[in-house]
Amino acid sequence: MTQATDNVAEARRVPLPRPGAGAQDRRMAEMLRVDHAGEFAAVQIYRAQRAILGDRKGMDGITRDLTDMEGHEQVHLDRFNALLTEKQVRPTAMIPVWKVAATVLGAGTALLGEKAAHACTEAVESVIEKHYADQIAEIKDSDPELAAELTQFREEELMHHDHAIAHGSREAPAYRLLSSVIKLGCQAAIKISERV
Repeated sequence: MTQATDNVAEARRVPLPRPGAGAQDRRMAEMLRVDHAGEFAAVQIYRAQRAILGDRKGMDGITRDLTDMEGHEQVHLDRFNALLTEKQVRPTAMIPVWKVAATVLGAGTALLGEKAAHACTEAVESVIEKHYADQIAEIKDSDPELAAELTQFREEELMHHDHAIAHGSREAPAYRLLSSVIKLGCQAAIKISERV
């Protein structure tokens, strides 16, 4: 691919509007469904990491951090729960699968140590902040109120991302492999949750 082709592909992360009656409502349902699933999974990841690291000596700092980040994600999840109810959108049918996957991811990275837990946060949040940025660009004119909420959520996800880097995420064992696998998993979960 040429540089120009790469730039066009990167610029087109925001889906083109779909034609037809009800298309905008269907797209909003997809967005809310996937955002709800992502915040649900984030809460499960942090909860599982806390369960492992909270019992280890000398982990008071990260346990506090995980508690704070889980609290932010819970606020986001509560908002998406309310939006699903308000807009009569069903959550993804994958919630039971995502609960298991997120718990395994959280526990697994915590068992690898504090830096791996931070690497998990960095990888997840790097995907999520881009996802929110795309959604914000997509709806900023049609739903500025929701775009403003997503902007705040994105800023909090970026704070988690930057905090993880500052606390050694890139020093985790097999960092590049771990990060790549987590990012691919998140991207796949986004696509699946939109549809199922």
